[in-house]
Amino acid sequence: MAAAIKLAIVDDHPLFREGVVRTLEQIGGFEIVAQGSSRDDALRISEDQQLDILLMDISVPGGGLSAVEPALERHPDLKIVMLTVSEENQHVMTALQSGARGYVLKGVGSRTLAAILRTVAMGERYVCPQLSARVLVDLSSQPTAIEKPDVLAELTSREREILTLVAAGLSNKRIGLQLNLHEKTIKHHMTRILAKLNVSNRTEAAMTLRDATEHQQPPVRHPA
Repeated sequence: MAAAIKLAIVDDHPLFREGVVRTLEQIGGFEIVAQGSSRDDALRISEDQQLDILLMDISVPGGGLSAVEPALERHPDLKIVMLTVSEENQHVMTALQSGARGYVLKGVGSRTLAAILRTVAMGERYVCPQLSARVLVDLSSQPTAIEKPDVLAELTSREREILTLVAAGLSNKRIGLQLNLHEKTIKHHMTRILAKLNVSNRTEAAMTLRDATEHQQPPVRHPA
């Protein structure tokens, strides 16, 4: 039998926090080792407890986002998932760039949340689908000064085509319809794409495409 996922929850709304605890305990497979309501609580808990996942709201006193980097500096293996009502792109990007492994909206169902947490515990990243495409657009507009090799070189033309559609926010089913391919075929291609790019999920693959595309753009030349 697999060991329970050790989880702490930091949220400044006790009723919500207790509801999440009760729900996850009923679903099973989770051990709630601590609860807190502030940034300081998050840092203390991450220091004192042996955690797999820290589930945290961004709006706790002191700021949940500001707890991500210091917690990970002390415990790099800790997986932090933000559970929030905020759909602001900047909050999502700040969370991911700080090292959070997931960004989940509070409207998610209990069993879906449990599935997401299991996925994150296994090393995957997760951003709720309604936010991921918007975040990718914002990330693609940020300047990058570091030169990178052509990480897309190993992709076939078909794989690049599929990855471009993924970056545009299309699901496997919609990509299959557009390219007149079976959904299973798209899934097979995506498995190969993730392996070739050495990334964990669709969001990371799309970010890689956008970064590489930026570096391939020729510099703008101004008339003398």
